[in-house]
Amino acid sequence: MTKVWLPMVVAAFVLAGCTTTSPVSGLEFESNQGSSENISSLSQVVKSNPRDPAAYNVRGSAYGRAGNFSAALNDFNTAISLDRRYFQAYANRGLVYSRTGNLNQAVKDYDAALTINSQYTDGYVGRGDVYRQANQLRSAFNDYDRAIQLGTTNPRAYHNRGLLYQQSRDHRSAIEDFSKAISLADKQAEPYNARGLSYLATNGEQNALDDFNTALKLDPQYAEAWTNQALVYEQRGDKKRAFRSYSRAVALNRDYQPAQEGMSRTRGS
Repeated sequence: MTKVWLPMVVAAFVLAGCTTTSPVSGLEFESNQGSSENISSLSQVVKSNPRDPAAYNVRGSAYGRAGNFSAALNDFNTAISLDRRYFQAYANRGLVYSRTGNLNQAVKDYDAALTINSQYTDGYVGRGDVYRQANQLRSAFNDYDRAIQLGTTNPRAYHNRGLLYQQSRDHRSAIEDFSKAISLADKQAEPYNARGLSYLATNGEQNALDDFNTALKLDPQYAEAWTNQALVYEQRGDKKRAFRSYSRAVALNRDYQPAQEGMSRTRGS
């Protein structure tokens, strides 16, 4: 095929990127939590301080990090029963509900957290992510925007608002938001990949390739970024390099249809 169809393919990739280039959660359990040794240590803290809601909240976060959502919910429930105004525990419980697909209850918990503390920026980011999961995109945008207005330093607020700008084809605003996300967390591959898609959609081909290459340096297992890199090569007419990059993507994710289709277009070049 010639380059005539490529703008349509680029547009399709940009729209697909809006649902796949970002982790879902705006709040994350701390990375040093979740090991069995750490949970055992935290259980000793709970045993020594059975009326301390913070002890349950911290252990609940560790359980959440480990994927033991039932135990996490029990701890967050206990923390809230001990302190009805513990907004972080509501938000953490909301995160667990969002991870387990109970989006209505997740929104209720984020609502509770934000009613207690209307300046809690991570609460807006977390609720925005739940709205985005539920395809309530205007509500999601408003929450990310509110977090940003309040001065959040959470890169997900900018990244995920950028994805919504990207989906509405406001690529200038998307690029600005992805760039801000990168400045706050320059070791994450996702905002580079997302920004590259917006550059590609606005004919910034070299900037796009630079971003996809950076994403792959940060995460060589990133199938989407290999696919997007391949798309740039294909657009330039270098189908051999495109095929190699599409092949890398398929090797990492055999079910990723854009990479499979790209291999079919460039095979035998």
